[in-house]
Amino acid sequence: MPQNNNFDNFKNSKLLQKDAIDLLKTLISLPSFSKEEDKTAAHIIQFLTVRNIKVEQVKNNVWATNLHFDSSKPSLLLNSHHDTVKPNKGYSREPFSPFEHDGKVYGLGSNDAGGSLVSLLSTFLYFYAQTHLPYNIVFVASAEEEISGQDGIELVLKHLPAFEFGIVGEPTKMEMAIAERGLLVLDVVATGAAGHAARQEGENALYKILPDIEWFKSFQFDKVSTLLGKVKMSVTVVETDNQQHNVVPSTCRLVVDVRVNELYSLEEVVEIVKQNVKANVTPRSVRLRATSISVDHPLVQSGIAMGKGYFGSSTSSDKALMSFPTLKMGPGDSARSHTADEFIYINEIEEGIVTYIQLLEKMFNHE
Repeated sequence: MPQNNNFDNFKNSKLLQKDAIDLLKTLISLPSFSKEEDKTAAHIIQFLTVRNIKVEQVKNNVWATNLHFDSSKPSLLLNSHHDTVKPNKGYSREPFSPFEHDGKVYGLGSNDAGGSLVSLLSTFLYFYAQTHLPYNIVFVASAEEEISGQDGIELVLKHLPAFEFGIVGEPTKMEMAIAERGLLVLDVVATGAAGHAARQEGENALYKILPDIEWFKSFQFDKVSTLLGKVKMSVTVVETDNQQHNVVPSTCRLVVDVRVNELYSLEEVVEIVKQNVKANVTPRSVRLRATSISVDHPLVQSGIAMGKGYFGSSTSSDKALMSFPTLKMGPGDSARSHTADEFIYINEIEEGIVTYIQLLEKMFNHE
């Protein structure tokens, strides 16, 4: 059983929570758009270094391991991201000026995913110096999550030990997302022949692709997930190779957004599409896979014992790029992500820290 550290009376202590809120405010004040996270990376490194914790960095990803790391033990990952989207035009407050009011902290990235990041970092600090932990604990603040960039978690995982499981911090109201949809973007191109519209010459590529559009609209995949429902396909872009009213288009391209449940691989979906449409189909990527962690996993069972619910998430995260079981869970509300005047409640962060710690302790104590 792990030994307690200086936070034996954690529920009565505000030290971790205060540090977490202060850190969040500083991170908000440092613009950290995807691929431009160098300032927040530097501050996270400073935050850990002044606490005498060794820190590693690759590109704008930062990580640290627990003090008594033992390569003979399995490892678990605590991960969230420190990049943000760009602020939308609806902001009434300065997005990079953290503002605390009425129990909330306002600012870009406060909810997605600053609250999760500082809560998981506080959890890492709680366990950092403990001895006899059944698992090594690795904390990673990753970059480029918002664009699913290849220099984010996908890069840093190559520098880390193999993981038995992990927690990915995203705003879920501290409920457990045990499954997550995969994302597949398809370019679908029909080829005809250009001609003059008045003389009805050529072969209209737009007409050729209409049956395929109807197929994408009406086709139903057989396997329906109890957590994520059906595979969903949406034609989101239609464009031809010309803008002239009197020219029959020789090519027509569709962009199709496909949200895949955990019962299909992305390759299976691509093959089914190719078998059913006449146009040429090219997937842009097969990286963002649907994922799931078993409801019987000890981490999930610990959450259930604490009264936490579980669900399937329709939004994607860095969880899609991890080959080991991961639980997506964090303070805040996904509905606030990418909205104007983004905020998170202070008590959500306080609850997040306590819940993460209790979740892991409950699992550790049953090892």
